Amino acid sequence: MIASHLLAYYFTELHHDQVQKVDKYLYHLRLSEENLMDVTMRYRREMDRGLGRDTSPTASVKMLPTFVRSTPDGTEHGDFLALDLGGTNFRVLLVRVSANGKQKVEMENQIYAIPEDLRRGSGSGLFDHIAECLATFLDKLGIKDKKLPLGFTFSFPCQQTKLDESILVSWTKGFKASGVEGKDVVGMLRTAIKKRGDFDIDIVAVINDTVGTMMTCGYDDHHCEIGLIVGTGTNACYMEEMRNLETVEGDEGRMCVNMEWGAFGDDGKLDDLRTPFDVEIDLGSLNPGQQLFEKMISGMYMGELVRLILVKMAKEELVFQGKTTPELLTMGQFQTSFVSAIENEKNNEGLLNAEQVLKGLGLNPSAEDCVTTQRVCQIVSTRAAHLCAATLAAVLRQIRDNKAAERLRTTVGVDGSVYKNHPQFARRLQKMVRRLVPDCDVRFLRSEDGSGKGAAMVTAVAYRLAKQHAERQHVLDTLRLSSAQLLEVKRRMNTEMNRGLDRSTHTNATVKMLPTFVRSTPNGTERGDFLALDLGGTNFRVLLVRVRSGKKRSVEMHNKIYAIPQDIMQGTGDELFDHIVHCIADFLEYMGMKGASLPLGFTFSFPCQQNKLDQGILLRWTKGFKATGCEGQDVVNLLKDAIHRHEEFDLDVVAVVNDTVGTMMTCGYEHPLCEVGLIVGTGTNACYMEEMENVEVVEGDEGRMCVNMEWGAFGDHGELDDFCTPFDHAVDERSANPGKQRFEKMISGMYLGEIVRNVLLDFTTRGLLFRGRLSERLKTRGIFETKFLSQIESDRLALRQVRSILQHLGLTSSTCDDSILVKEVCAVVSRRAAQLCGAGLAAVVDKIRLNRRLEQLRVTVGVDGTLYKLHPHFSTIMRETLRELAPQCEVTLVQSEDGSGKGAALITAVACRLRDGAK
Repeated sequence: MIASHLLAYYFTELHHDQVQKVDKYLYHLRLSEENLMDVTMRYRREMDRGLGRDTSPTASVKMLPTFVRSTPDGTEHGDFLALDLGGTNFRVLLVRVSANGKQKVEMENQIYAIPEDLRRGSGSGLFDHIAECLATFLDKLGIKDKKLPLGFTFSFPCQQTKLDESILVSWTKGFKASGVEGKDVVGMLRTAIKKRGDFDIDIVAVINDTVGTMMTCGYDDHHCEIGLIVGTGTNACYMEEMRNLETVEGDEGRMCVNMEWGAFGDDGKLDDLRTPFDVEIDLGSLNPGQQLFEKMISGMYMGELVRLILVKMAKEELVFQGKTTPELLTMGQFQTSFVSAIENEKNNEGLLNAEQVLKGLGLNPSAEDCVTTQRVCQIVSTRAAHLCAATLAAVLRQIRDNKAAERLRTTVGVDGSVYKNHPQFARRLQKMVRRLVPDCDVRFLRSEDGSGKGAAMVTAVAYRLAKQHAERQHVLDTLRLSSAQLLEVKRRMNTEMNRGLDRSTHTNATVKMLPTFVRSTPNGTERGDFLALDLGGTNFRVLLVRVRSGKKRSVEMHNKIYAIPQDIMQGTGDELFDHIVHCIADFLEYMGMKGASLPLGFTFSFPCQQNKLDQGILLRWTKGFKATGCEGQDVVNLLKDAIHRHEEFDLDVVAVVNDTVGTMMTCGYEHPLCEVGLIVGTGTNACYMEEMENVEVVEGDEGRMCVNMEWGAFGDHGELDDFCTPFDHAVDERSANPGKQRFEKMISGMYLGEIVRNVLLDFTTRGLLFRGRLSERLKTRGIFETKFLSQIESDRLALRQVRSILQHLGLTSSTCDDSILVKEVCAVVSRRAAQLCGAGLAAVVDKIRLNRRLEQLRVTVGVDGTLYKLHPHFSTIMRETLRELAPQCEVTLVQSEDGSGKGAALITAVACRLRDGAK
């Protein structure tokens, strides 16, 4: 026995010399850090090829979509079955998941062997065997009569088109069952179960073992987004951004990608790193030319690689005194478990194990032979660990780049006999990963429960998602309007319009249809300098408008924007109008026109009763204004009084107009068919040219007059109650004017963000969003600004930017799934707003058509307002609704680029032209 000699030898210079000899002999297997970084770059390119629609068919790394869209969040519960097939053994599990305040998973399982004749026999025989094992397991637990959901871990390269369908691409790991490749393995399992007829199950998901590993570890660590297997075979998966996964429709959220990285190099990309030993292993395998990367790493080939090296060294008389034995020359005799045992450094047990293994192969090893064998094992397993680290580094860089993060914090769930049992593999892998990607903080979490639990977790997550999706959709359906409902909104709007026009019902009508005394549009002969004021929201504008006629017909504008502080909006009327006059004085000085007296048009975008063009009696404040002493007063007089108080300048107030009228006139200057004005911004309103004979509150039947609808108040008498949701009621009740402007509160920019916030609160309270965790900021009224809707719904905005908006709202732990749901809520709320706006506009254009007794109407609508202009989809949805509800009207929507202030100046210019012509 040479054990004592071995130990003595271990600490001699001879040991060092022998190791150096082996290192020199196997230098091709010893990869430098530079080599590994090159492998990382090569693998990253292969990942890109696998993700691309055009390049994926020829890519060696297939990057297969798994249709697993979410990882566990800890709220999953229920009983689930799992099957785990991926090697020579097959496992059936019953997994009980409970979430009653404490995450808990209980498992019962049974392992069944798969004989070699079944692994290489017929596919139907293999699946009949699986069904029989499943029946035995259910019988044993007394649950054969229950139809439980099942997750199937099937650890072979598969093409998936949905979560419960998986087409086997090719067998690996020694399986060769016929009639399975190219078939749906879920379908084959269902057929085998149906053929028996003694039990039934609901197969919810089929996954790869790497996905199962990621999901198992993801239950305990929510940062886990990578799964890694290094065992009989090797593979990895990770959560990829949908926008990068071109082989699947949709670009929102993430999906787990099964990389099938064992095939890396099948197209020759690793030929310069493969040694003659790798070539020999491949030629002697069941699948020559395939899974070349796996053959350099995994447990199925590691021991065989060591055997081939020892045989060659023996033949060259570098070991075993040049002798071989039948055992050493037999494929598969040097098992990978021997490699793990020989590399055990505890008390030099490795060298003693090497002696024992070599003797078992019929050899009579010397101390040098044992050291040589140990060193060969170290070189082979180190190369495997480092190659694995290089490809994993590529995955980590991809995730970091996807998140645009300076540093990535993530967790890798790991399983497999090599990773778990080899004494040095995990340490070498982790150390090299840290060297290759120093900007990634990676935790490696061993999957203690195997991938079977992962299959159950995928099924549990699928059940949770389905249940939560149904609950969310039930809520969101209350905010979705059918074509029939929109048609009814149009009909009711038309009824209220007629009530507003009729002298007998005008007083009680919600849609007031106020006459504006604007009777004419520009004819091109207007000229002169005009001032315009534009007050309709939190900002206030003063404009100088120079109108030129003749061949050089043009409108030149200069303007300045002033803020209106909240305390002035809700203070006294004198304070508000003094502030406005102060702004006018500042503007005139800014323009070098101090003391000038110019005709002025006043765009005043609040409900007013007009009896003439230069008078506007404020009916009520809207849009958050509450200045006292104004309602029931003529705003022109309030403005004049403030001008006289300051005594700095004098102005000739010619016209007071609504912003919708101003918008119509602005667009009408360039588009003669423009007869409708629409505002969708902080508030919403519309105006149009009505036949004088229908405007009963004004004397005269000849011609037309622009009517300011004040449609924001539509619904104030309950006309929209059956379309209002609890979220609308909550917004209304907490507003500055409860019970008023109900239509506006379902449409305009001042309220949409608040509707969304209330939906998000409801979802979070129900545990359907943000894992049920409310942030204090989200509880704050008005914190979810309507501009967030436009940003979140932007097609160009990646979900990580949506998450940054949520983080601004204090939702720092929001997930990718949360971002998708927030985006959906925003889309539903803004779509309803656009459809309601479209339904109201359909009532207007159809009324114009019927007024004129036309079969077909061509009309232009001038539109202004931040919501219409900035929201990425509002105008499109509004157009679609308009086309559907008013098919006999050809409507052109023209965006008002210059705002409603220019319209006020044009109305003033027209009035001055008419006034001068009458002198």
